[in-house]
Amino acid sequence: MNIAYQTVGDGLLDIIYVPGWVSNLDYAWIFPPLAHVFERLSAFSRLILFDKRGTGLSDRNVGFPTLEERMRDMQAVLDAAGSRRAALMGTSEGGNMCMLFAATYPEKTAALVLNGSFAKGLWAEDYPWAKTREQVEEELEAIARDWGGAFDLGNAAPSHATNARRANGLPVTCAIRPRHRMPSHSGAGTPRSMFGASSVLSMFPHSSCIVPAIGG
Repeated sequence: MNIAYQTVGDGLLDIIYVPGWVSNLDYAWIFPPLAHVFERLSAFSRLILFDKRGTGLSDRNVGFPTLEERMRDMQAVLDAAGSRRAALMGTSEGGNMCMLFAATYPEKTAALVLNGSFAKGLWAEDYPWAKTREQVEEELEAIARDWGGAFDLGNAAPSHATNARRANGLPVTCAIRPRHRMPSHSGAGTPRSMFGASSVLSMFPHSSCIVPAIGG
């Protein structure tokens, strides 16, 4: 298994950034909003970036990896980068992986920063903010059908919704779609049981309109 990773900056603090469901290390740098975030973070730290298995420059055709398997990939990246302790920063489902890592390896976790993450992926009576299985299936069909076209940023980034350059640039950033379909049970592996398991310093900025703040 080959996992693509990159380090940027030479600060004393290590930060590992775990992206959402799809990423591409090469193309991320040509999407200005994302490149700006990376540049700011690497200005005071050593920033570690990677593509999760099945996406971007990492090995493809890997089936449906579990959260635990991807967490082990994250540990392998930290080992390869020579990082003994890092601040974990995760977006969307990447935040779930960071929570699992922090609960499993508190001694290797300096801090936990979650952006637009969620406690559960599918609707339930005690979690009415999530989407139903039918809504998720409809979204997956739309993603498969419209991949490569302009993204609707009305939910993900409302302030850029009318910016045609960014709406058209985001698919390029995600470039080369994953070669597997997301399972309809993508809510599995969510971290509700882990909330009380980690004692590391945590921050929960929320900039995602796809996942409501009350659902995180």
